[in-house]
Amino acid sequence: MESIVLFGPAGAGKGTQAQRIMDSTGLPQVSTGDMLRAAVSAGTPTGVEAKKYMDAGQLVPDDVIIALIKDRIQEADAVNGVMFDGFPRTIPQAEALANITEVSHVIAIEVPDERIVERICGRFTCSECGAVYHDKFNPTTVEGMCDTCGSEEFKRRADDNADTVMSRLSAYHEQTSPLAEWYQSIGIFHIINGDREIDLITEDILSALK
Repeated sequence: MESIVLFGPAGAGKGTQAQRIMDSTGLPQVSTGDMLRAAVSAGTPTGVEAKKYMDAGQLVPDDVIIALIKDRIQEADAVNGVMFDGFPRTIPQAEALANITEVSHVIAIEVPDERIVERICGRFTCSECGAVYHDKFNPTTVEGMCDTCGSEEFKRRADDNADTVMSRLSAYHEQTSPLAEWYQSIGIFHIINGDREIDLITEDILSALK
């Protein structure tokens, strides 16, 4: 069993590429957030343990997350491996992960910070139907009117502003740069330029996975 780790900040296009990787490899996407929610709602022993921390507003410890992953990779759809999204975040997590599954490729989608800010800060949604638009990349056909339902009411997320996005990005870089170096040192780290056409990014990712 060989697994893939997918890295990338919010706004880098990770969701789109994750779906394409799954379609191409058949590997299921594993997000620790999804696993935690599923384990808690199913009332598994690990879920019960995790819920104690979540209810107290604390981070779920690494050993609990690793126990969840151990359970997850025993499931039938994970027989050939999985694609981890958003995990590991630290070197100790990566070391613990290496003890339970072999990571064959780490794919890092990189986009310059200023482009991420542009992508995220330009987003807005229709208040009525939830259609998503962007000031520059996907504007409404008629200014001020939703293409889907004709509503003239739109909203933007309060935290989609330049200061908040830059602060999230600097936290992301601080957290992941030691991990990136660690994976580079074992020769499985692939940097993918995410500031291009979506299909070109997919091509590079799939060729790195070969």
